[in-house]
Parts: sequence; structure tokens; C-alpha cells
Amino acid sequence: VGVMAAVGNVFLRAHGRTLTAFRPDAEYQWKGPFYFIQGADPQFGLMKAWTHGNTNNGDDEWEEEIKLAEQAVQAINKLNPKPKFFVLCGDLVHGMPGTRWKKKQEQDLKDVLKNTDQDIPLVFVSGNHDIGNTPTRETIDDYCKNWGDDYFSFWVGGVLFLVLNSQLYFDSSKCPELRLAQDAWLDEQLAVAANQKCRHIIVFQHIPLFLSQPDEDDDYFNLGKSVRQEIMEKFHKAGIRTVFSGHYHRNAGGSYKGLEMVVSSAIGCQLGQDTHGLRVVVVTEEKVVHRYYSLTELGSHGIEKELLDMLDKQ
Repeated sequence: VGVMAAVGNVFLRAHGRTLTAFRPDAEYQWKGPFYFIQGADPQFGLMKAWTHGNTNNGDDEWEEEIKLAEQAVQAINKLNPKPKFFVLCGDLVHGMPGTRWKKKQEQDLKDVLKNTDQDIPLVFVSGNHDIGNTPTRETIDDYCKNWGDDYFSFWVGGVLFLVLNSQLYFDSSKCPELRLAQDAWLDEQLAVAANQKCRHIIVFQHIPLFLSQPDEDDDYFNLGKSVRQEIMEKFHKAGIRTVFSGHYHRNAGGSYKGLEMVVSSAIGCQLGQDTHGLRVVVVTEEKVVHRYYSLTELGSHGIEKELLDMLDKQ
């Protein structure tokens, strides 16, 4: 994909380890409060697979997920003022790499997402269903051809955003060199952030560091303790305030030395008691404030006054 083709394609804006939607030189300075929308796990195909008790092959229908994703896009398009961007924290579709329905699920998701207001850039984060539980160079390459880089950074109004490929922390056994490359890149980004005196650093990844406690046991839904501790310490030392993730299909979270771990439930299939929804995240000079809304609530009422007032405070 040439750079021009990438710029023109709303799904390939993450290119060359940055996001072409924002010009860094124009975004290094704090310009006042803003907000963005975080969603996770539209995961076309999981709802039927889950209800049929066949999560490996039962994903041959995803009508319900299409409707939910459409509802999410409609809700976002109605918001005023507009969010700076819309980030999807992984598991875009349910089909694993190489499975029968994956390409069709991806095409159907793109058909819905391309209706997002063109002034609201789409930001994609890779999940385990997007690149596999044990990713390979091939599965990651395939993802990048469809959705842009698997990890990258971008600046918005003096805030540095880091998008990570958490699968490389979960199991990089088939591509250890890619894990090392991401680690080296991340260290470099954090060094740049320290020099730039950025207002906040915010991280997006698919798998949470932890669900509620930093020292909780290893689980399918979190990162293993050894790697988790190392990343949390690195993030804490770099002054990272907030990490947003999905994967759990429920809302959860906790904190580690002032680093907040925010786990957002799914746009698609719910595995707990939460509603299909999206998270509204307001970034002020001092803090990062967020609230999870059901798709219905956001679509019919928009953002509550308390959050909108924060955006007005210059």
C-alpha cells in the first residue's frame, strides 16, 4: 500500500508507526480539554457461537452484531461537539486467522464503520481474534494490510497516545523478534514523551494488564504476572496515567501506583451483566475522566452535562 492509498483509506490510517489523521507538529501543545470514544470487541460472530456453545465454529451469523455496531456508529455521529477519534480496542471480528468466516466478518464490519463521520478518525487496536492467540509474522502482516499498523503512537493536543499489540505480551513464542521490536519502540516513545513534557500518556491495548488487582492470578483475560509486573512498573515510571482495554466483555478495572487500568465491556456479545456500550473519555489538563454508556443511552441522550462542562473549562 502506497502512502497516498493509506491516507485515503480510513482503515489504514495507522501507517509508519503513527496515525496519519493527526499531524504531530500541530498536536504537541496542550490546547484545552477534549474527548474521545473508546469501544471494544464488536466481535462479529461471537453472539451465535456463545449461545450455541460452539465458540470455535459456530460463528456463521452476525446479524445482531451488525445492528449493534450500526447503533454505535449512529450514536457517535450524533455527538456534539465531535469526539477527537473513535478507538476500537481489539477483537474486531470473532473469526480467528485462517478461519472460514473471517474475511466476510471483516468486510461487514468495514461496511458499518465506513459510515462513521469522516471527521472522526478510526483507531484500531489488534486483539487475539484479529491476529491469533499465538500470533505469527503472517497473521500480523495480514492484520496490518486490513487495519493498519499493529502498534503505533499519535499525539492529540499535547497528549501522547500509545497503541500496543498486547498479543506480543501474551504469547510471542512464534515471533519473538516482533516482541523485541515493540519493546524497543515503546522505550523510544517513552523517552520522546519525557522530552516533550506531554500532558498525559494514554495507552490502548486489547488484553488488560489486570482485571481488578495488580497481583491477581494469571487468567485467560489478563496478562501473565511476570510480564504484567514489568509493564506496570515501566508505565508507572513513565508517568502513564491510564490504560484502556477490552477483551473481558464486562466492565472492570483497578489501579497500580496511580496508573488506572480501565477494562471496557463490548459493543458486541456481553459475558456479564453490562449493556452493549461505549466509553466516553474526557481529557482535561489535570486528569482523564471516563464513563461507560449503553449504546441506547448515548444514542438517545448523548453525553451528560457534567462531562460536557469539563470540555468548556479552558
